[in-house]
Amino acid sequence: MKQMLLSAIAIIPLVVAVHAAPISYKLPEETAAFKPGPNLDVVQNNCTGCHSADYIQTQPRSVKSKKDFWQAEVTKMIKTYGAPIDDGDVGKIVDYLAATY
Repeated sequence: MKQMLLSAIAIIPLVVAVHAAPISYKLPEETAAFKPGPNLDVVQNNCTGCHSADYIQTQPRSVKSKKDFWQAEVTKMIKTYGAPIDDGDVGKIVDYLAATY
């Protein structure tokens, strides 16, 4: 009985895999673009792997210190979400965002 149950359990993933169909999604067109500025390439290389320019443009603009705000955001992306940003790029990203947004 135990052997029969184990055999049945082993077959389930095979049955599911046969019936699983690939899913594809059509993403919407970008509605925003990064503004030109120094270190734009660093921002595009590090940020667009996870989100679009739209996401950055929706962040609050009425903060006292833009640089402190963006430093906290970039740090959050690294520590909380695991963004693979090199230490040497952090300051460049923060400078670009603080100057541009």
